[in-house]
Amino acid sequence: MAGRLAGRVAVVTGGAAGIGEGTVRRFHAEGAKVVLADLQDAAGQALADELGPDALFVRTDVTREEDVAALVDTAVDRFGRLDVMFNNAGIMGAVGPIDATRLADVDVTIAVNLRGVVCGMKHAARVMKPRRSGAIISTSSPAALLGGVGPHVYSAVKAGIIGLSNSVAAELRPHGIRVNTIVPGAVVSAMTAGVVAGGADDLAGAEAALGRTALMDRPLRPADVAAGALYLAGDDAAFVTGVVLPVDAGMTGAGGPSPYTSGRFEEPTALLEAGRRAETEGRGRSW
Repeated sequence: MAGRLAGRVAVVTGGAAGIGEGTVRRFHAEGAKVVLADLQDAAGQALADELGPDALFVRTDVTREEDVAALVDTAVDRFGRLDVMFNNAGIMGAVGPIDATRLADVDVTIAVNLRGVVCGMKHAARVMKPRRSGAIISTSSPAALLGGVGPHVYSAVKAGIIGLSNSVAAELRPHGIRVNTIVPGAVVSAMTAGVVAGGADDLAGAEAALGRTALMDRPLRPADVAAGALYLAGDDAAFVTGVVLPVDAGMTGAGGPSPYTSGRFEEPTALLEAGRRAETEGRGRSW
């Protein structure tokens, strides 16, 4: 049985670890030829070697337009086309109080997390428009939508990705190209482990730390985000463009518990004026 991306070619930036690695593995398993881009040479080459001839590692700095242009050209030269561009590379970037923020750190955060996405969109569109088909996906964050869950500049650029994607979706729709944003919650990954655990290599510590605050029965893993990216990349999303897909256990849409379904509200009723409750059901009109 053919996979959902059989015959397609995908580029995944930040593809050597975390969400990127999970997506590379899922796209490959679904039949795609995958070009993974990263600055992590050893991890990227090892993943490509593991997956075989339908995977290729290309060392890429997404802040350098010439690198991104060469990445796209390499995908086309090696595999003949480009169907999916997943702009996933990102860093946490500048951290600290706003009144002490170093502008050099701001610049690198913007360069990787937003300018890199612009470059990816530009060069993907360059080769997708003549074929009149393609899917462009970019990784944002709940920090784009909620205050207090990410560093300041990270939050700003992740919000910028949503605005950028929606604007580009309107432009590229007539060319048969879909442009969408995916919003993962906190994922068990090296980047998250570097923040919540003993270091970037402490994935077990990240799993444990995120498990303690998970909104569902376990923490979010790269494979969960890859499943969302697969949907946006494939034919099931043929009429889906300009959307924000949260893969966050409801963090951005249902962040808190439901307070009126338990405790003193466990028995169903209706709250009326001045705190009066509706009478017990079964005696006709109860209010």
